[in-house]
Amino acid sequence: MNAWVLRAVVLGALTVVLRALLGFAMVDWPTNGAWMRMLCLVVMVVAVVAWGVLDGRADRRANVEPEDGADLTMRWLKAGLAGGLGSGLVAWILGFVPKFDLGSNGLLFEMTSGASFIILLIFIPAMIGVAIGRYLVGRDHKKSSGASDDTVSLNKQPASV
Repeated sequence: MNAWVLRAVVLGALTVVLRALLGFAMVDWPTNGAWMRMLCLVVMVVAVVAWGVLDGRADRRANVEPEDGADLTMRWLKAGLAGGLGSGLVAWILGFVPKFDLGSNGLLFEMTSGASFIILLIFIPAMIGVAIGRYLVGRDHKKSSGASDDTVSLNKQPASV
């Protein structure tokens, strides 16, 4: 299975599960909606950032030079696109199931505005996570290799003639 397909399926499913849990909770505790929405948003962002950090760390360990790294931007963009569209379609279908209160959004909304929000909610935190993961491994690599080439060249004395 492609790496982006796995990310799209898992994060799209997480989106649908969080929306369903939020819908059930809003029926029972309608006055607590603000903090429940924030909690769902935080859970989603933390999951995406954590996965992005893992991707960034793995990529930097496999490719020490930044120019040789994998194109994680396209991987996460495809995952965000498929996850956003897929979760919107599933949420729209689940809207027809009795006792599921996912809002009264139509298919057009779910496939445009709703999907674009989820796409960005997956893509942007993932890119932040990838950058953090690559930075952490790069920093550890610099520590283990000693001084960098820049500091070595600054400490050298000019040759006397």
